[in-house]
Amino acid sequence: MKNNGTLIAFLAYVLWGVLPLYWHGLKQLPASEILAHRIVWSLVFMAGVLFVTRRWNWLGEVVRRPKDHLRFVATALILAVNYGVYLWANNSGHLVEASLGYFINPLVNVVLGMVFLKERLRPAQAVAVLIALVGVAYLTVDYGRVPWIALTLALTFGTYGLLRKTAKLGSIEGLTLEMILLFIPSLVYLLVIGAQGAGAFGRSDTGTTLLILGAGAATAVPMLMFTFGARRVTMITLGILQYIAPTLQFLIGVYAFAEPFDQTRLIGFAVIWLALAIYWIEGLAIYRRRNKTQVEAV
Repeated sequence: MKNNGTLIAFLAYVLWGVLPLYWHGLKQLPASEILAHRIVWSLVFMAGVLFVTRRWNWLGEVVRRPKDHLRFVATALILAVNYGVYLWANNSGHLVEASLGYFINPLVNVVLGMVFLKERLRPAQAVAVLIALVGVAYLTVDYGRVPWIALTLALTFGTYGLLRKTAKLGSIEGLTLEMILLFIPSLVYLLVIGAQGAGAFGRSDTGTTLLILGAGAATAVPMLMFTFGARRVTMITLGILQYIAPTLQFLIGVYAFAEPFDQTRLIGFAVIWLALAIYWIEGLAIYRRRNKTQVEAV
């Protein structure tokens, strides 16, 4: 079962890594329209999953005690911002910078834990964060601007994880509730642009329509696979697997989408990769030391 969990989690990250190719097929649409379709069809897909698995009981609790789930309003909005920025970056020639956001996300999580959960930085973690900041500063000079795409994606994804960490609903139920909260404004937006004759659904070629219809599955399937795998593997395994997605995104951006990536930009990325290497080597060492201590105690 553990091996199955590793394989499923691996495939989830691979799917997240190659999804830029899927969204690129809709690049003729505005990012806001793709986002709205992604939300609407995700809810349809998740409703189907819940119907098949008969997991509807939690909805009664949400209706009876709405105040207990107010944080999902925040997570839904944060998720919408994350999805929207990512879709815009993917289809406007900034996928490499978007991949940077998910590379630095673990270090952002460390900082968020320190600020909001009062966690203490270990020396190696502090060094990794400082080196990453140097890399971001270097890229700021290289880009001629703050790499806002990468920072927005890292901060929104990190904050989303922080808020969901203590949420009362599981991953599947929580994602469904977030899609419910975003459904009405998304549907209204699609109806408005449709009435104006600007919407793509039903007016485009068959391939585009099918891609729109599949947006829900493209969003939900990797999440469901990740949820299944994450419960069956160690955190250290997930820590290694999580770099599959941004690595594939980076490679797609450079080689498939031909985004600029010269030697100067490589230096900035290399500095951040060095920070990540320090972070994970230190984390792996602590994990092994704790395991050894537990074995000796037994």
